[in-house]
Order: sequence, then structure tokens, then C-alpha cells
Amino acid sequence: MSNAFFEPPLAVNEPIYDYAPGTECKDELKQAIRILKSTEVDVPMFIDGKEVRTGNKISMHPPYEHAYTLGHFHMGDKSHVESAIDAALAARKEWGSLPWQDRAAIFLKAADLIAGPYRARMNAATMLCQSKNAYQSEIDAVCELIDFLRFNVQFMTELYAGQPESAEGVWNRLEYRPLEGFVFAITPFNFTAIAGNLCAAPAMMGNTVVWKPAESQVYSAALIMEIFMEAGLPDGVINMILVDGPVAGDVVFSHKEFAGLHFTGSTGVFQHLWKTIGNNISNYKSYPRIVGETGGKDFVVAHNSAHPDEVATALARGAFEFQGQKCSAASRAYVPASIWDKVWEKLASQVKSFKMGSPEDFTNFINAVIDEKSFDKISGYIENVKKSDDAEIIIGGGCDKSKGYFIEPTIIRAKNPRTVTMCEEIFGPVLTIYVYEDDQFEEILKICDETSPYALTGSILAKDRNVINYATKALENSAGNFYINDKPTGAVVGQQPFGGGRASGTNDKAGSILNLYRWVSPRTIKETFVTPRDYQYPFLGEE
Repeated sequence: MSNAFFEPPLAVNEPIYDYAPGTECKDELKQAIRILKSTEVDVPMFIDGKEVRTGNKISMHPPYEHAYTLGHFHMGDKSHVESAIDAALAARKEWGSLPWQDRAAIFLKAADLIAGPYRARMNAATMLCQSKNAYQSEIDAVCELIDFLRFNVQFMTELYAGQPESAEGVWNRLEYRPLEGFVFAITPFNFTAIAGNLCAAPAMMGNTVVWKPAESQVYSAALIMEIFMEAGLPDGVINMILVDGPVAGDVVFSHKEFAGLHFTGSTGVFQHLWKTIGNNISNYKSYPRIVGETGGKDFVVAHNSAHPDEVATALARGAFEFQGQKCSAASRAYVPASIWDKVWEKLASQVKSFKMGSPEDFTNFINAVIDEKSFDKISGYIENVKKSDDAEIIIGGGCDKSKGYFIEPTIIRAKNPRTVTMCEEIFGPVLTIYVYEDDQFEEILKICDETSPYALTGSILAKDRNVINYATKALENSAGNFYINDKPTGAVVGQQPFGGGRASGTNDKAGSILNLYRWVSPRTIKETFVTPRDYQYPFLGEE
């Protein structure tokens, strides 16, 4: 019988392994890569705790070696979406009634499984299917996912502890119910941790979930499901379906019990889904919660008081880690003319030193972009710049998809601060820089704020504190995650809650208690100990 106020282990950020030469973790990871790559996998859907195979197999290939087959996954149809919803609704009552500490224990165990016996395998899967180098995978697929699970347990306990005051003779209470219905989670290819968190966070709060991962991330998504099931997740709580987006949407968004959307992906898709939900609003039992993190056109603004080497390194890391396939990646930069030559000298030197190739070779800093569609989009922007009068390529620009989807880290110098590549999201290893006259700093801040519809991440580099203060205020609404003297990437769970506004999403801050509030429906309970027995109040009397 549970009759105590339980305190879970204090959440701390998972230490990051560096995979330096000669370390045991590096040897284990290389061995895990060899084992996974030598075995073709057959990935099913997971519905009501059962593996579901359809025979309609889709092959999976490393983006950096697309002739190699990692395995296949089984593509589903409308009937599988319906089955997943039925399973989620059937599991809802028992799961929502399970004591919170039992739900917490499942996800704390999952975190320890990832930190321990699954660490090398999780990294290997992400490196193989998403073309991440070892360090990028470590900070994403392992450490960030562990942090999401552990910190969300801590946030959950803090949320449940929030209670109202009670007047004399009354006991006021708040209970935090799961949403009435099921939650639909749609997750992207670029962060394994996001995929795990978007389905786990609502589930932790007592909701049941239908989860649709990106097809290009299925390989590691299946491993997430394996870990959750080993951790003791009951059948039907999280159901992983592998279906075309429109097929899933037709069923999910027309269902009466649809209660919430947890989404990370493109702005266009999110806006379409929002419109669909709005058109169907009268069909739902309740108003669905809509939580989304979408695109970005993230910026770096340098002031002439900034150190040129620091600006260069912020750009090199911020723009080109994981091939720029981060919603937060530095995609546009504004550098003052007085320090441009020194910034460029350092930046060009760093970029030219990048090695590009397979993540299986740990000396490669740059790997392939995710797939052919992405390759064609990014290379199209590069080709258009070659024909443009508004900008010129000053480094990189090479593209080759003969073996893998490789695009050289590319830097464009813009002659016009509103040229296309300064405005539109590219989602690849392409950085556009505009060099401005030093006395135009205030104007540049205004241009930076107005150029893009997005407001996800951005940074200012300067030594002058008055300048930092001024820029922070001028760019107040330009980024949900704002960095001072740093690159605009690398948000850490529990330290920098992540999310942006404008066209970048609903800013519900994954990695904080704010996100969890979206997955509960509070009920106020007032209990009166001595109940009145007459309607009359004292004011009704006369002297």
C-alpha cells in the first residue's frame, strides 16, 4: 500500500563520454557498430505490446552508404492506425490509475538501461541510420534522452506537489488527470532523444500514445520501443505505427477521442495539421492540446567588440555539427566589417580542416545528410546561389550523392541581407554571412528580427555589456532560446528548456515542467467539513 510522499532520485545531467583514443567506450561503440551493421533487422510495428508485421517491407540504408541495407521495416495502413488507437484507449484507464511512482519507475529504469547496457547499441543505431558522428550521437541519442526521462520524473513530482490554499473548514485539492482520449506523437529524424521524449512525456503523465516516427529514424525508434518494453511499459501505453503521414492523419484527426498532438517537424506540416484539427474541432470530445516545435532560421550576430576567434568557432560548430540538420543550427550570421578578415581567416581554416565521410571513421567531423530528398533540396539552394547576383559561395559548394548524400560545408557571403539563403530554412550544412558596416549595428538587429518568420534560436557575441543588454532587448522576440557569447545550439535538458515562437512552434519548452503541464487536465476538489444546513446568510437579518 502506497502511503508515503515518495521522492525520486535527484535528476542530474548524464555525463558525456568523449570517445577519446584508447578509451573502453570507444572500443565498445566500434564493436556495436560492427555487430549491428552485419545483421539485417526486420522492424515491426508495436501495437498493444505485440509485434505487427505486414509483409510490405521498406528497406533502410545508411545515408552515407545508400547501397548498403541495414534491414527493413513493415509499412502499415489505415487498419493499423485504428488498431493502435483502440489499444491506447483500452489501456488508458488502467495506466492512468497506476500510482505515479510506478509510472516514474518505468522511465527511470529506461534511462538506466540507456546509460548502461544499451548505450553503445543506441549510439551505433543512431550513427548508422541517421549519419551522426559518435559525439553528436552521444549528446543526443544517449545523454539527452536519459536527461529527458530523469528530469521529467523530477518535474512530474514538482507538478503534482502544486496545491491550492485551503480556508478554515475546507480542504482544497488539485489532481492532475491525464487527457481524456489518446495523444498522437509525430517525431523527426534528426534527434533520437526528441523521438523518445515526444511519446514518453505524455505517457509519463498517465496518457496513452500513438507514435509515428519518421521513416528515416525507424531503425533507432525500434530500439527505443525495445528499451521501454524491457523497462516494464504495459501493453498499449505507447503504440508505434509505421504508416504514411496522410493515412495516419485521416484516422487520428477524425477520431472523437483525439486529445493531443506532440509534434516536431516542418512548419508547413504543423500548420496543416493545426488547420485540420481546427476544421474538426466540433467532432472531438475535448479541445485537443497542440504542442509543436518546427523550423528555424537561426542567427548569430557579432559586434565589433567580439573576439574574432570566438565568432569563428561559434559559426563553425553552430552551423556544421550534424551537417546543420538541427532546428537550432546557425544558418545566417551578421559580422561587422572591422573584424571580418580575422573571423574569416579562422573560420575558413577550421572549415577546410573538416574531414567528411562515414561516421564509422571517427576522424570525420562531417557526415552525410539524411536522404536524397534532403540532398536535392540543399543542393538546389547551392546551385541557385551560383547563379545569383545577391550572393556568392566563398567556401564549399560541392555535392555528391553517388555513394552517400554528401554536401560540403558551404559558406555563402550575401551582398543583400535579405537574399534567399538569409531568409529561408535550408536544414543542411549551409551558412550565409552578411558583412555589415560597424555603424549599422542597430539597423542589423532590426533586420535580423524582421528577416525570418521563425524565432527558435539565436546568439549575440560581444564583450561590451551595454551592447549585450541592448541586443538582448532588441531581439527579445526573435528567439525562444537566446545565447550570449556562444553558438545557438546545444540546449541541455534542465538547463536551457527548448522551444521557440512565431513560425517555430508553440514554445512549450521541452526539457522543463512547462511541457508536462500540457499533458494534464487539472481537477479542483473542494471538500467542506461542516456543510451548511440553511440557505440564509447573516446579512438577511434586520436589527
